[in-house]
Amino acid sequence: MFDLKTILTTAKQIAEERELGEERIKEIIEAALAHAYKKEYRSRNEVVKCRLDLRTGATEFSQVKQVLDSSMILEEDEEETKEEGDRKVRFNPERHIMLEDARKIKPEIFSGEELDFTLENKTEFGRIAAQTAKQVILQKLHEAEKETLYNFYKTKEGEIVSGAVQRFDGKNIFVDIGKSVGIMFGEEGIPRERYRPGDKFRFYILSVDQGTRGLSILLSRSHPKLIAKLFANEVPEISEGVVEIKSIAREAGERTKIAVSSNNESVDPIGSCVGQKGTRVTTVMNEIGNEKIDIILWSEDPANFISNSLAPAKITSVEIRPNKEARVLVPADQLSLAIGKSGQNVRLAHKLTGWRIEIRSQARPEETVEFGQSETPTTDKAEAAEEKTKEI
Repeated sequence: MFDLKTILTTAKQIAEERELGEERIKEIIEAALAHAYKKEYRSRNEVVKCRLDLRTGATEFSQVKQVLDSSMILEEDEEETKEEGDRKVRFNPERHIMLEDARKIKPEIFSGEELDFTLENKTEFGRIAAQTAKQVILQKLHEAEKETLYNFYKTKEGEIVSGAVQRFDGKNIFVDIGKSVGIMFGEEGIPRERYRPGDKFRFYILSVDQGTRGLSILLSRSHPKLIAKLFANEVPEISEGVVEIKSIAREAGERTKIAVSSNNESVDPIGSCVGQKGTRVTTVMNEIGNEKIDIILWSEDPANFISNSLAPAKITSVEIRPNKEARVLVPADQLSLAIGKSGQNVRLAHKLTGWRIEIRSQARPEETVEFGQSETPTTDKAEAAEEKTKEI
């Protein structure tokens, strides 16, 4: 037997637990009841529809027929075509009704519309029909839950989410993010950052997809935009649009440079990001394992922007050359600071500004300097970081 009252109660409970809308639950139960009714009382070729009142449990059943005119019907010797614009069907009296006959019942109807025929109301179903209906309900509830979960996380794509490390699969980490589990591939983690089951971190949601294996949520802690989102959370001026992050360059686990500007002359963009006594930038750094962060002033003038991007080094002059190339002269005592360890500072400045930068000593401008050219990363790690760095 099919206990509709129990099914309604159970479905409502599931809807509340899984945050499914009442209308969706109604559609699912109606589809299941229509399926059971058709299996028990009607022909296999018919289209049966059910209307359900969730409050009272009252049901109404109807047979649905599509209204056709002669141009929509295949002749006996015609072959069926799959072209959308020229779709014809073979007339089946269990599924179709001719326009002239339909207008005798409903004068204002047109071809292509559907006409409902009320069926005798039934609430008793055999064991097989009832079992099938229950399976339909469970299956559609599961599908609705997956769809709701997908839609929920799809809106969070490109945002940050808190999660706890759950388990490992080789270098890949599965993360409990609340309603689902995300995965962070090994290369998306911060180098040298340790992950243990139960540890909580914040992650950038790279992508959300629904595949044959279910929901796939890809996470990252090394993506440059994680930094932008963390600053937006900590700096009201950024979330309000007063301060703008123009670009970010990052070598995860080591150093990040962000270029900021202000849309209000009275607001200092660097001071806003640093915060009183450095509280804001320190909070962001703590979230990413104390990775160093340089906050520099963005400028429309390439020379100024390049000079700022090489902070904390002091620059003597910037010579702008064709093809977005720049030669920078620095005092001898600032040379190693401008270049950075293994060229990291100049490399990040190149990614931040989009200019190829060559650094030379002010004392010997004719001599090239080791690691002084930004377009020549010297390690695989630097190349990987180049690929990951994206302009905001």
